[in-house]
Amino acid sequence: MADFKHPETIGLHGSDYRADPTTTAVAVPIYQTTSYQFKNAEHAANLFGLKEFGNIYTRIMNPTVDVLEKRVAALEGGVAACAVGSGQAASAMCIQNLAQAGDNIVASTDLYGGTVNLFKNTLRQQGIEVRFADPADPKNFEKVTDEKTRAYYGETLPNPYLRVFPIKEVSDIGRKKGIPLIIDNTASPVICKPLAHGAAIVMHSLTKYIGGHGTSIGGIIVDGGNFDWIKDRKRQPLLNEPDQSYHGAVWADAVPQLTGANIPFVIRARVVLLRDLGAPLSPFNAFQIIQGLETVALRMKQHCSNAEKVVNFLDGHKKVKKVIYPTNYQGEIRDRAKKYMQGGYGSLIGMDLGTKEAGAKFIDNLKMLYHVANIGDARSLAIHPATTTHSQLTEQEMLAAGVTPGYVRLSIGIEHPDDIVADIKQALAA
Repeated sequence: MADFKHPETIGLHGSDYRADPTTTAVAVPIYQTTSYQFKNAEHAANLFGLKEFGNIYTRIMNPTVDVLEKRVAALEGGVAACAVGSGQAASAMCIQNLAQAGDNIVASTDLYGGTVNLFKNTLRQQGIEVRFADPADPKNFEKVTDEKTRAYYGETLPNPYLRVFPIKEVSDIGRKKGIPLIIDNTASPVICKPLAHGAAIVMHSLTKYIGGHGTSIGGIIVDGGNFDWIKDRKRQPLLNEPDQSYHGAVWADAVPQLTGANIPFVIRARVVLLRDLGAPLSPFNAFQIIQGLETVALRMKQHCSNAEKVVNFLDGHKKVKKVIYPTNYQGEIRDRAKKYMQGGYGSLIGMDLGTKEAGAKFIDNLKMLYHVANIGDARSLAIHPATTTHSQLTEQEMLAAGVTPGYVRLSIGIEHPDDIVADIKQALAA
């Protein structure tokens, strides 16, 4: 595989796929199959015994999905990736791959609401404690760390606050203790490279910007290959103690020996969790997401450019009480945005219209922007959290989450910026 450096090229060529070997088809085929013919009994035994890698069953791996995995890994500057059925599955598996009952992780307070619910409720029911730390001060992560802490977790560009996460600062704390930083980079593909700043693992909801067209659900876990999993073997028992489901294999030792790469995290995620929990990405969805991946670098440029024009318009509008955007912060928070974001600050914008009624009325008067619970589409999107995504929370809980009654979230698409501004302008006037 050629070592391409630029995301525009990686999206199209960032894997060893050049053409289908049988038909010479250039587009990646949809390998819509459950199973694969083994060469002989020895070949099958080697695959199941992890003596060699290859296709066994589409719940674990698939040739279409494989191309997507390699290209996203290359896009993030990682070594290997494992695609799964959704971003939620990716979040859950990242934690379950390191933590078991009695363990804990430390997560940022600034997270997607679905992740918060997963962490506060579902993982707690499985015996995994999630402790929350305000990323405004990275030292908050260290304050709640103990000998049972297995990972740190944050989002590059979380909404609704849109405060860029202190990636290197938290990573540096974790690496001294043998604790990897897992970063959800869903909202900032291409424009932020968490692995380059010390993160060990990156995940995405492929449903959002990488897919980009609102057609397919998917998630992915990328292993940076840059973390020392054996520095403190007691800190990472799931990778350093014998795994009885694979005849006592110790992943941190066995995987580098087998692959020549330091990727025990992503291999265990595939051959243990994906095998046992069964949340694969379908070949058809992988094909759809590859189409989006091929243009994500170009789309992100337009997303960011359009968003900045919308922010400039909203900043001076008398009906907008406050505009939330990474560069609208001051001091250290603003400095982080400039430090970690390259080529733009994302397409997400928050604006406070003052009252719940004003927020709802604005939504109802939009003509071009779609009112949907999603982000990252090529289309521009809007939602009023107080009447939708956060409506079941108390007023105090909403404020703690950064959602005021008049808060509206915009996900700016790739339409002409004048048309986007015109629709927002007329909806505000109404």
